[in-house]
Amino acid sequence: MRRTDFTFDLPQELIAQKPMQERTASRLLVLDGVTGKTKDKTFTDIIDFLQQGDVLVFNNTQVIPARLHGKKVTGGKVEVLIERIIDESIAHAHIRSSKSPKPGTKLLFEQDVTAEVTGREGDLFIIQFSHDSLSSLLSILNKIGHMPLPPYIQREDEAFDQERYQTVYAEKPGAVAAPTAGLHFDESLLQKISDKEVEQIHITLHVGAGTFQPVRVDDINEHHMHKEWIELNEENCSKINQAMKQGRRIIAVGTTSVRCLESAALFSNKEGELTPYRGETDIFISPGYQFKVIDALITNFHLSESTLLMLVSAFAGYDNIKSAYQHAIKEKYRFFSYGDAMFLTRN
Repeated sequence: MRRTDFTFDLPQELIAQKPMQERTASRLLVLDGVTGKTKDKTFTDIIDFLQQGDVLVFNNTQVIPARLHGKKVTGGKVEVLIERIIDESIAHAHIRSSKSPKPGTKLLFEQDVTAEVTGREGDLFIIQFSHDSLSSLLSILNKIGHMPLPPYIQREDEAFDQERYQTVYAEKPGAVAAPTAGLHFDESLLQKISDKEVEQIHITLHVGAGTFQPVRVDDINEHHMHKEWIELNEENCSKINQAMKQGRRIIAVGTTSVRCLESAALFSNKEGELTPYRGETDIFISPGYQFKVIDALITNFHLSESTLLMLVSAFAGYDNIKSAYQHAIKEKYRFFSYGDAMFLTRN
């Protein structure tokens, strides 16, 4: 398929710039992947579409304050977006500046934090931070970093983003973008889901900034995904394997959970089962992909021509997704990270 097969026109005013006052107040578009029929609901109605015995799989990554504003020693402004923390002082990062910094370039930030560009790793810069032995790189980011809001949110981050651009179950620091489907859940809704005897499992995929990178090739089969870190332990593998054997539904909360589970299935040393995995994935899911684990998906609306739109098209059906998005635009749903949600069943 071609990149342009996944193009749609979205009015600018439908791009959500701020979250709803309550996490669960967003709308929910329900799409039956078999019939293509849609229903307009609110997110709290999600519980009506869950069944006793279902397994909800959440991504427990925690967004780090990964954006830094600083300057070169020569005075030029720089914006650094940490992609991955390598150790206590070294990170891989994207850097925006008037001129691409060369190895040896010194960078100055708030509170006397300094860093040096030491090299490149593909498209990313390698940066070494200088700090006292009591401060880790993560603690520095927590002091002077900004929440890395995506580029389509056209404002500076504000205090409320520290809480709202983060799931209530975030546990493991490492993401530079939120697993946005999870933003709709609060503690009360999670308890109601638990009371319905829906099992809840937490896995980890640290979302990278590459999730917003556009597909630049016309033939989508030529696209190469950025790598992201995933973790799926033995206990959760066992729970998911048991549920699959018993015919219970595996429902992914977000495309990141999909990519983690389906990657683990590909890397598994037992056919038809998940085995523990800890490492990188660059899985690219597009129409024609045969899903091995998930039966339903809770997700937000995705960018035109994005790999995530291709993933949901593979899952719920290309024509179904195209029609559902047209319906969402007509009904003025709110799009992207702080926008509304969808509940999809498999085509």
